[in-house]
Amino acid sequence: MEEHADVRVPVLVVGGSLVGLSTSLFLSRHGIRHMVVEKHAGTSVHPRGRGINARTMELFRTAGVEPAIREEASALEANQGILQTEALVGGEHKWLIKAVDPSGALARFSPTGWCLCSQNNIEPVLAAHSRAQGADVRFATELMSFDQDATGVTALVKDRETGEHTTVRADFLIAADGPRSPVREALGIRQTGNGELFHNVSIVFRSEHLAEALGDLRFIVCYLMRPGADGALLPVDNETQWVFHAPWHPETGETLEDFTEERCVTQIREAIGLPDLDVEIGGKAPWHAAERVAEQYSVGRVFVVGDAAHEMCPTGAFGSNTGIQDAHNLAWKIAAVLNGSAGPRLLDSYEEERLPVARATSERASARSAEHSHPGYVPPPTMGGGPGSGVLTTAMGYCYPQGAVLGGDPTRPVIPEEMRLKGDVGTRAPHMWLSQAGRRISSLDLYETSFVLLSSPGTPWQDAARQVARELGAHLDAYTVGAAPDADLVQPDGAPHWAQLHELPADGAVLVRPDGFVAWRCEGPAGDPRGELADAMTRLLRRS
Repeated sequence: MEEHADVRVPVLVVGGSLVGLSTSLFLSRHGIRHMVVEKHAGTSVHPRGRGINARTMELFRTAGVEPAIREEASALEANQGILQTEALVGGEHKWLIKAVDPSGALARFSPTGWCLCSQNNIEPVLAAHSRAQGADVRFATELMSFDQDATGVTALVKDRETGEHTTVRADFLIAADGPRSPVREALGIRQTGNGELFHNVSIVFRSEHLAEALGDLRFIVCYLMRPGADGALLPVDNETQWVFHAPWHPETGETLEDFTEERCVTQIREAIGLPDLDVEIGGKAPWHAAERVAEQYSVGRVFVVGDAAHEMCPTGAFGSNTGIQDAHNLAWKIAAVLNGSAGPRLLDSYEEERLPVARATSERASARSAEHSHPGYVPPPTMGGGPGSGVLTTAMGYCYPQGAVLGGDPTRPVIPEEMRLKGDVGTRAPHMWLSQAGRRISSLDLYETSFVLLSSPGTPWQDAARQVARELGAHLDAYTVGAAPDADLVQPDGAPHWAQLHELPADGAVLVRPDGFVAWRCEGPAGDPRGELADAMTRLLRRS
């Protein structure tokens, strides 16, 4: 079929929702030509999946879309915390979380922060930016079948509006086609985990007077616990648009049709505590909370990302963020293989790194839902938070004990009990404010499309890196860092020395991957800097 392909692209992405469009954006940033096919006619129209954690916002920052996302999220900028009450009006309020970052500790770790931006708002931003960089994004286009061989993947896709079929030949296929992924099923990849946990119906409604009743009260979500009328209330614009998640019990025979408009209106009024509240139902959509993780993340040249790879409870917003971070991890590795700087075995590290993260994170997500008594969820009696269940540590402090790293500790837990970003191999590199040619940047802004070696002025590491980049044809940048003006990256007065932040001696060096994770480090002066760095890069890129 290869010689008869209508379209040839290096990468075919199946699924154009939040994770699929993020995959497209990241591939675009690496200059990788690709096609995205999405069976739905356009981006999401339902406000869901809106919690974007700080680690994901770091990725969107380096990809150049953070300002546009912040603009779309401006209506909910002041919303903080998770509230629980038996009645929102007239009931006693209990803050499960008063604020996302109450102590301001996040600023020590990151140049950005959390963001509330619903899928229906963020997806058009991602699609527009990807297309502006040359991505071929096709909505109303469905994958019908695919086959792979030793050199690529041949897929048949159908335009659902015209009925036209197109044969696409790609080097790799990335499946971002959701929790019931047809691609994963076709590959025969099994899943493990506790399976389905609970079900909700998401009800979009309009109310002119709810905002007045709430006054200055602002929250991310409010769990309404009134017996017989429980649910979760989420503001969309803090003014007239709202979402209510109602528990749904299909295991008892309850159907989506049972959620009539009259029933939805009555339940919303009773849950909130305002029997005469104006409620106009705008739409409803079922969703299912589950804990499942794929046993494999790839078969041959086909990879799974996002919900196709893992399903998680919604509490903590871990699912979509983990999926976006899957895509970021995979994109730079595919780019390195396609541009010839890495060997194909580098792609094995995608599963080695991301599968353990998904397993650990899905457990934290389920524990979080149990802690918060999410409406509709009756957890097993043994379910609890446990060590390491903190949201920030889970979102940003995870590590890769094994994978495309050298010198990592294979016994280290994937999610530690406490946040530690000190330049350890396999962890996200520390954030530092720096001045580059008079422009203020974060060190994290350096990490996107190439490896980066940091060292002090006057050491031989920068020259060694330039030699290695030429010899290997690798994407490797090198910067000197320090307080002196002769450094490429100048630290502010009074800031801790960069080497101290990485727990290195001043004559050491740290090698950071394109995704911002520490790949290798040298604890002191090297007898042969070029040789040691060349060996490290060769092994990391799995060229031998």
